[in-house]
Amino acid sequence: MSKIAIISDIHANETALEAVLSDAESLKVSDYVCLGDVVGYGPDPDACLSRVQSLNCITIKGNHDEYAARDCDLVSFNPEAKEAMLWTRSKLSANQREWLGSLPYERRIGRNSLVHATLTNPEEWDYVYRRLDASLQLKKQKVPVCFYGHTHRPMSFMHNENGCVKLEDQTISLDPKAKYLVNVGSVGQPRDKDERASYVIFDRIEGTIEFRRVEYDVQSVMERILKAGLPESLAERLAEAL
Repeated sequence: MSKIAIISDIHANETALEAVLSDAESLKVSDYVCLGDVVGYGPDPDACLSRVQSLNCITIKGNHDEYAARDCDLVSFNPEAKEAMLWTRSKLSANQREWLGSLPYERRIGRNSLVHATLTNPEEWDYVYRRLDASLQLKKQKVPVCFYGHTHRPMSFMHNENGCVKLEDQTISLDPKAKYLVNVGSVGQPRDKDERASYVIFDRIEGTIEFRRVEYDVQSVMERILKAGLPESLAERLAEAL
């Protein structure tokens, strides 16, 4: 694994996923990693799950994957998310749900960690948005880089002898004396006012992390969401990217 495409939060958006995979293929990546939430919200849970399985890649369990796998209460979900999750469960086979439930909460690639939400409490689905949140994570982090998703917002933080800073670079050249926390953003439902799909390329040989944005046919996905009978707000969110 030398040049790796790291994706997250596909959220059953097959059109966005295929656009990202095509972009990654054009860059001649050697491997793929998925940080979870393959399903939920979008109209293509079966297709996205099958496509990720076809990559034969490391896949981490996200909160939507966990709730899709189990017939548990959805008290933490808002009404639209709950409706989408119940619909998603009905579209997945028993084997698919079993596969989602079997996914790990954390894995490694080399010395670096992969999680959906946080490395300190991967099963709690906490959010890391702010520099303060990142600083608390990085102080406990023992690995050089931790890749995560969950917030649907691409961002990165670096911790060195001077403390924690939020980085604005689209390409990060890794400092071996520093630690990094990198959110790869969302393939299928970005929430950073940019409707394009987001992912990163991790080049282990060059020691770089590149943030990528990929255009896809948002309108067609919105139409499929409405045709499936899912809440209208889930379609609108794709165009608003909030």
